[in-house]
Amino acid sequence: MEAVAKLNNCPTSPRKMRLVVDLIRGERVEKALYILKYSNKEAAQKVEKLLLSAIKNWETKNEGQSADGSELFVKTVFVDGGRQLKRLRPAPQGRGYRIRKRSNHVTLVVDSKNLETQN
Repeated sequence: MEAVAKLNNCPTSPRKMRLVVDLIRGERVEKALYILKYSNKEAAQKVEKLLLSAIKNWETKNEGQSADGSELFVKTVFVDGGRQLKRLRPAPQGRGYRIRKRSNHVTLVVDSKNLETQN
């Protein structure tokens, strides 16, 4: 059984978020949490909370099993662009430069290796 967690409209650019997400794709949950905890990127804190939420979702789906003994791993994780806030910054000679404040949507799927071998 796999569990999904989503983070919508996170106020970080998708490019910066993908740098963090690429570090944990395919890793065991314990190792992924370790990587995120000691990463110095700001987006790592948000992805860490999302990963903990996905683990809790998996435990809710599979009552009677703990996440520790079932070898959970990050099956898929991807980042999509969210909405953009468009602003204008004053520029010389009466012009205005556009500023696009980007956001993103993150989807994280956690699965267990033990259940795949049993099926």
